[in-house]
Amino acid sequence: MELRSTLSRVRGSGLSTEGGVGHWWAQRITAIALVPLILWFVVSAISMVNADHATFVAWASADGNPVLLILLTIAVYHHGQIGMQVIIEDYIHHEAVRFVALIGVKLGAIFLGVFTIYSVAKLAFGG
Repeated sequence: MELRSTLSRVRGSGLSTEGGVGHWWAQRITAIALVPLILWFVVSAISMVNADHATFVAWASADGNPVLLILLTIAVYHHGQIGMQVIIEDYIHHEAVRFVALIGVKLGAIFLGVFTIYSVAKLAFGG
């Protein structure tokens, strides 16, 4: 017979919902931020369909575009990482596999985000 309440067992199992509100808000805020950023990016990409490399580099280093590209990068990778984290936490029940998957998703988002921001900065500053 176990004397712990259901709530205390959930809290001790790593399944507590205490951090869920922060993730929920972060997911919604990044989704809202992505709407204008993606619209801007799609319109920009369509306008450069037949552009050559020099035109693209000029666009990528034009006033404001590097900042918007970096904001888009941060929002996309953070939003995706939170979404994948929720899916992994909900559907992977083996603790070791879940831990490795969560670390992999987080490291992947960080690595790809840093690489993308580095690439944008290199384009913007003519490196």
